Amino acid sequence: MRKVTLNFASLKVDFCDRDRAIRQVEDFAEGRTWHPIVVFGPEGCGKTAWLKQATEILRELGFETLYVNPLHRDVIPYTDVKEVAQRLLEAVGEAIGVAQLKLATLATLVVRELLSKWRKRRVAVLVDDVFQAIGLDKAEVYVKELLGLIEYPPESYEKIVVIVATSEGVTRWRIGRHRWANLMPMWNMPKRGFEELYERIPGPKPPFEEVWRLTGGNPGALSRLYQANWNLDAITKSFVEEKKLTPAFVSKWRGWLEKAVEDPDVLWSPDAPEELINELIDRNLIVYFLRARDVEVWIDEPPPEADLELGIGKYVAWQTPLHREAVKSAIARW
Repeated sequence: MRKVTLNFASLKVDFCDRDRAIRQVEDFAEGRTWHPIVVFGPEGCGKTAWLKQATEILRELGFETLYVNPLHRDVIPYTDVKEVAQRLLEAVGEAIGVAQLKLATLATLVVRELLSKWRKRRVAVLVDDVFQAIGLDKAEVYVKELLGLIEYPPESYEKIVVIVATSEGVTRWRIGRHRWANLMPMWNMPKRGFEELYERIPGPKPPFEEVWRLTGGNPGALSRLYQANWNLDAITKSFVEEKKLTPAFVSKWRGWLEKAVEDPDVLWSPDAPEELINELIDRNLIVYFLRARDVEVWIDEPPPEADLELGIGKYVAWQTPLHREAVKSAIARW
């Protein structure tokens, strides 16, 4: 299996670890996906890297394979149908706003054409960050459209694989109301693989255990720390601004926030305010209602049952320790 080369901060690195997640892609290809697989997880946990590696695996297994990221206007068309590849690549060049919607639409349209017009028998489509591009209000309809590719194809096929990835916590609840998709969570990288990524970063850096405690294995958090020259204070200040941790927000929820930074499972208690929980989910600060740690329902390795040092409870977790540190900083600041 060829490992794809990925952009990581200002570096080029080969895909590393996620051994179990790779085997799962092979399992999807061996059988097929009966519903679209919607993968959700913390921001920066490595969903895009996994999808791009999955694109390569499916190509090697003989699938006409399309990777489409409408939000970032990124496509990988592994198909011998030049017309299809050209249409996707041309859409990337459209104006911002137009390109995102066009790529999201083409992701499903060209699959139908590969099945009907070109009579392809093994097709895979992997769509990344699509809900942010088209709007959360359209998430359910989009997933149902993807399901239609599987259940009501224009022509018979041998196998089809459909995978969608999102960081939007609220999307999970919207889609989960229906039986249109198989929702599977992904967590941050296991410690061994994360250390491999850490070792590829050049120059002086903090000890690995310190970096692990700050990131919890999240590649995106590692990238931000590296680009900020390992300045934790600068990172937490930027998170406070990005997540809109304003004086009004902190003042309103101070008591609950102070308890949640110590143990996120306090937000699981019956008297925890639903409004605060929804705010934290909407701002992508927490992952709420963590699945049981049964490996069969997770992409790759699940998080530990609980690890308060990393901000992980049994049912609720901070997306990364840096997200928790930002909330701590806001509490102290305001």
